[in-house]
Amino acid sequence: MAETAASEPPSGLGRVRAAPLTPTRLDDVLAREGLAAPLSPRQLVWRRFRRHRMALAAALVLAGILLFITLGTVWLSENAANQTDPANIRAAPSFQHLFGTDGVGRDQLARIVYGGQISLAVGTLAVVIAMFLGVMIGGLAGYLGGWVDSLLMRFTEAMLCIPNLFLLILVGKMFAPKIAPLHLPGREVSGSVLLVIAVIGVTNWMAEARIVRATVLSLKEQDYIQASLALGASHTRIFLSHILPNTVAPIIVAATLGLANAILLEAYASYLGLGVQPPTASWGNMLDKAQPYLQTAPWLWVFPGLFILLTVLCINFLGDGLRDALDPRARI
Repeated sequence: MAETAASEPPSGLGRVRAAPLTPTRLDDVLAREGLAAPLSPRQLVWRRFRRHRMALAAALVLAGILLFITLGTVWLSENAANQTDPANIRAAPSFQHLFGTDGVGRDQLARIVYGGQISLAVGTLAVVIAMFLGVMIGGLAGYLGGWVDSLLMRFTEAMLCIPNLFLLILVGKMFAPKIAPLHLPGREVSGSVLLVIAVIGVTNWMAEARIVRATVLSLKEQDYIQASLALGASHTRIFLSHILPNTVAPIIVAATLGLANAILLEAYASYLGLGVQPPTASWGNMLDKAQPYLQTAPWLWVFPGLFILLTVLCINFLGDGLRDALDPRARI
């Protein structure tokens, strides 16, 4: 009996409970073993994005353009962008007017700043509308399937047959002159801006809908979706909480590339005089006013054309970089 009692360890000493493996202790263990700590999803995305040198350079240039058109309003007022000066009509670039003046003596630098705000605002808001329509239509078609999928996809294919630039020109010709100006805080903007945003947004969601539908068709067959259904989760909860969050990566890439397309569409329509109407400046209608002076006053088209080129090019490079960074199959 005494031997048995002696062989038994004292109470509380026979079981040694290991301390929980916190992230700090995990890093220490990996460091002792000579292993690197696992990267989080955000770190993986950033590592992939850093390898795309053109995307990094494009992001820096695009940030510079955004700072230029944002901080430029501190030194240049909207009155300076619309104020005419008959004594300086089509003046060449100088210290007084760094980008020269246009056909009625307005400062080109100020119009580049305020016109850039309109062009980027039109593109951004149009992409928001297109993304919302594309995500909802494509998501519902892919998740519900059946006759809903067939109906929504036939509607999508019918919308693809409509030439969006032609529709933008037609609607702009018919309705743009009839829309009253918008009075925003500190600014007065042509009412045609809303028309351009609506037409571009409503006619450019089809590609996004197809991308989202294909992603949802793959996701809804995953085990965790079937487990949620078995546990009694509603279809609305599954769609909003499990399906849509996992389509963010392709949506971000599509939105980035769609922004470049929307800016170009606005520039096309405004260049033809049927987009954003004067006196509101945009990079596109600045090119329209420069048509008669392509050789005699090249600064009228060089500066707005250069900003359109750089902006669209940087957005496309940024979209390519995001596509590679958000692809889980990409090499780390």
